[in-house]
Amino acid sequence: MTQPHLPPEVMARAREIVALYPHPRSALIPLCHLAQEQDGWLRPEAMAEIAELVGITPAEVLGTATFYDMLHTEEVGSYVVTVCTNIACMLRGAYEVLDHAQDSLGTRVGATSADGMFTLEDAECLADCGRAPCLQVNHRFFGDVTAESFDRLVDDLRGGRLDDEVPHHGTLVRIRRDGGLRVDDEALRSERTASAAAMAERAAASAGGSGTPGGG
Repeated sequence: MTQPHLPPEVMARAREIVALYPHPRSALIPLCHLAQEQDGWLRPEAMAEIAELVGITPAEVLGTATFYDMLHTEEVGSYVVTVCTNIACMLRGAYEVLDHAQDSLGTRVGATSADGMFTLEDAECLADCGRAPCLQVNHRFFGDVTAESFDRLVDDLRGGRLDDEVPHHGTLVRIRRDGGLRVDDEALRSERTASAAAMAERAAASAGGSGTPGGG
């Protein structure tokens, strides 16, 4: 008998998610998130087990997953770095940042670095135009990016200093739902406060290290 890909604890959580919906098929995307959280991407065997849970074919799971950028159907690095190249970011040096990222990571857009840590992507718009040029790392935003700040970001990621701010590459939502679309309000407030504090601390550190040379 073939060993199940999703372990018992993940399968139990999957059944809890299915039970939140009036129709099992409605749980398809949350189940894809759950499987991706385990593996970092949607493995074929995981998609087959998801299909069985919701009563559709693996091809239908794949067809849905390939529609969404947040779901990966091929293996990616531990950190998916997505650089915005739309007009606001382009005018403020996005392509220079992207070129530097390719050189710094030793990979090209659409590929993964040799050490398996970073997958590099570009995007049409990440909706953070006020901090152009911007990028995302595992769907967490970083703005006003320069070649120098990009290198600091990569160094912090490699050193594990952003583990509390940037989740594991397959994790999209860190708040566990316990019914319908509800989440615990206090947990949500706590997560937002911690995220804002971390961003403010990084902004202050960046400002402190960017003084004008030779200033009085």
